[in-house]
Amino acid sequence: MNVLLTGASGLVGSHLLELLVASPQVSHIVIAARRSLTSHPKVTCIAAPELADALNQVATPVDLVFCCLGTTRHDAGGTQAFYAVDHDLVVLTGKTGLRLGAEKMLVVSAMGANPRSRIFYNRTKGLAEHALIEQAWPELVIARPSMLLGDRPKKRWTETLSAPFFKCLPGSLRAIKAADVARALMFNALSANKSAVVVRDSAQLSQDAQRYTV
Repeated sequence: MNVLLTGASGLVGSHLLELLVASPQVSHIVIAARRSLTSHPKVTCIAAPELADALNQVATPVDLVFCCLGTTRHDAGGTQAFYAVDHDLVVLTGKTGLRLGAEKMLVVSAMGANPRSRIFYNRTKGLAEHALIEQAWPELVIARPSMLLGDRPKKRWTETLSAPFFKCLPGSLRAIKAADVARALMFNALSANKSAVVVRDSAQLSQDAQRYTV
């Protein structure tokens, strides 16, 4: 099975890349990124200063697409730059996967994603989801985790302060480890969808993570 991955250097994407490399069911991983990430024999990294250019250069047919792209307005450098990543590049990842013949896409979105939300972050995530649904994937899995737990290269002070609170919340509101989101993505990638579009919240992702075995 051949896989296309974007967001491989991020919190969820880095864990997912490790799982993909370790999976005997995955034969080849194509990463589109802004810099070269790994020299593993199962991995081909297409790197370009602009991720859109890297995606446009990918020519290897794939079966699955994983999109783990995500940033913040602060990290991106403003509202437009954030939208360019969390909407435009997510949508382009989907278009690229379809161009390469993929039948299934899995994307990391966020709790509260809603194209009509008054909150810009949630609205952007919701609009990206809607655009992917409009691409009419045979199978589309949307992961909507709550706060992600894990070690980031750059600490986000708002997450550091609020993490203890989110750990105590029930069900779909509870914070989830990024590594568990990655395991849940693998479980859903290797499972048949019951419908064309499947949405998984934090509680469901935690259950999926426990069910995944190599």
